[in-house]
Amino acid sequence: MKMIKSQKIMLVATVLLTTFFGFKSYAGNEGSSTSENLKAAFIGESTASAKYAAYAKKAQDEGHQKIALLFKAASKAESIHAGNHKAVMQNMGVEVPKVDPKYDVKNTDENLQDAINGESYEVATMYPDFLKVASKEGATMAMISFNYAYQVEKIHKALYQKALAALQNNDENTLADYYMVCTTCGNTYENEAPARCGISMTPKERFVRITK
Repeated sequence: MKMIKSQKIMLVATVLLTTFFGFKSYAGNEGSSTSENLKAAFIGESTASAKYAAYAKKAQDEGHQKIALLFKAASKAESIHAGNHKAVMQNMGVEVPKVDPKYDVKNTDENLQDAINGESYEVATMYPDFLKVASKEGATMAMISFNYAYQVEKIHKALYQKALAALQNNDENTLADYYMVCTTCGNTYENEAPARCGISMTPKERFVRITK
C-alpha cells in the first residue's frame, strides 16, 4: 500500500528527530493519553474545517469577499491538520473516530470572533497540553502533527484578528487578495509564499493557492 504524502513527510521527520535529537519512536496504543488526544484533535480540526467552509459561504453571501477567502484558506489548512492527525492514528493502530460536525453560522463578525476564540483555545491550552503529553510518552509522530497545527493556529488567530479589525473599520480592502496554504502543515500565507514553508520546509511548488 502506498503511503500518503503527509505520512512520508512525518516518517522522514521522525527518523531525523530520533537520529539527531534522541526522540524516541512510539507505536502507541488504543486508550493511551496521546491516542485520545489525537482523536480529540482530529474531531476538532475536522469540525473547524467544515465550520470555516460554512463561514466562508456566509461571508460571501454578505458581500465580504476577502474574509470569505480567509475562511476558505483556513478550512483547507484545518483539513490538512485533520489528515495529519489521522495518518498518525493509523500508524499507531488507533481507530479513527467518525465526525459529525456541529456548529452555528451567525453573521460574519460573530463568526470571526468565534474563530478567534477557537484558535485562542488551541494555541493557549489544547495543543500545548497535547504536546506535553506526547513528549512525556515519547510519541514523536504525534508531536510533529500537534506542533504543525499549533504553529499554524497561531497564524490563523492573527489573521482572524486582522480580518475582524478590518471589518469593524470598514477597511476590508487591506486584506489579502489570495492565500497560499502548505499541503504538509497547513501554514497559511497572505498573498505570496516563500520558497519553502517556514514551519515544515515544504517547497512552494507544493502549496495550494486559495483564490476567489
